[in-house]
Amino acid sequence: MKVIKFGGTSLADAKQLSKVLSIVQADPTRRIVVVSAPGKRFKDDTKVTDLLIALAEAALAGAPTEGPLQAVLARFASIRTDAGLPAELMTEIEADLRARVAADRTHRGRFMDSLKAAGEDYSARMTAAFFRRNGVAAEYVNPGAAGLLLSDDFGNAMVLEESYARLASLRDRPDIVVFPGFFGITRQGHVATFPRGGSDITGAILAAAVKADVYENFTDVDSVFAMDPRIVPGAPAIGLITYREMRELAYAGFGVFHDEAIVPAVRARIPINIRNTNRPEAPGTMIVPERPYDSGEVAGIASADGFCAIYIDKYLMNREVGFGRRLLQILEEEGVSFEHTPSGIDSLSVIVRDRELTAEREKRITERIQTELKPDAILVEHGLALIMIVGEGMHYTVGMASRATAALSQAGVNIEMMNQGSSEISMMFGVKAADRVRAAEALYRTFFIPKSAT
Repeated sequence: MKVIKFGGTSLADAKQLSKVLSIVQADPTRRIVVVSAPGKRFKDDTKVTDLLIALAEAALAGAPTEGPLQAVLARFASIRTDAGLPAELMTEIEADLRARVAADRTHRGRFMDSLKAAGEDYSARMTAAFFRRNGVAAEYVNPGAAGLLLSDDFGNAMVLEESYARLASLRDRPDIVVFPGFFGITRQGHVATFPRGGSDITGAILAAAVKADVYENFTDVDSVFAMDPRIVPGAPAIGLITYREMRELAYAGFGVFHDEAIVPAVRARIPINIRNTNRPEAPGTMIVPERPYDSGEVAGIASADGFCAIYIDKYLMNREVGFGRRLLQILEEEGVSFEHTPSGIDSLSVIVRDRELTAEREKRITERIQTELKPDAILVEHGLALIMIVGEGMHYTVGMASRATAALSQAGVNIEMMNQGSSEISMMFGVKAADRVRAAEALYRTFFIPKSAT
């Protein structure tokens, strides 16, 4: 049995829906279909989720909502017409959307999640209707009714463990299940969403719950590549990669797959297959628990900007019991999660995402650190990028860091910080965001281009 997820570009219009249907029909083991909200049809198009966010923002600001509401309805009406689906479907969707807009707005996050989730919900209803119109027995299943329970961290929810037992019965449904991605419900019955791109997470949760043999994730690229093709157009495709490698790469900028979606699959040891809706004959990338590898082999290099660092210096910091805990407690109390914490004897750095550290939060946090921890110096630096070199073959291999730092030095890139995980399958470098592409290209030449070719 397979759980299969389709991304937004795979559901952008009726033509893409036909491809989805063909892919599902081609393999009778594809029994559960997870769908995203319709994505872009062309380069300058707007994703449905972004249209819904604009609608929610207008409602929360007390601005007119009819224009943004009609923009959402127009997208689904276009799909309905081109797919030959009954007009009653749009009547249901419009009534539901207007009810969401008219709902209580006192809790901003809860209201926003209700609107954002509508894209996946309507997409699933249309996909199931399209399957039935073409002779395929399919049913739309609502995540709340099925038992997908999430924490009440609206916009950043996490699955509750009891969901897996509740969702297991989906395996026994006689028809193909069409399930909206991205959202579930809280114990109080409110809609809550995963982080953006969370339909990947939904698919992984369902695959683990029903004990699927494979979780297929269909998107708009043939496979995962060793380097972002926008930086290195000729970067090689990755045929086989481990869970650990993929999670590190996805975290650091590989947008093909959400890094949090790895976790449910890892626990259930379910292989993940990244495929292309537009080229379903391509084998794609398999993400597996273990794979053979050569010593010194690098699987991929990922990079992402949008980070900042809080640098703290204090003489004899290492002798001050609880210093690190108290620092992280300040961040916790201010609602900021950290990414990395490189440290020295008398210094400590905390890497956070720029979006977490608003100007107001930064002021409060630095004042609290100054008052409560009394450092000798504190500095916040914005405009950083992280570059991750990842590979199972890096484990216990001498000279990997030397090769990487030499490559960055020759490219004229200053290293702001460096960190290596205890597993030794990755190295992280912090550089100025302006140097990110140059640094990534230099590392790619070092680890992927044979010396004879340079």
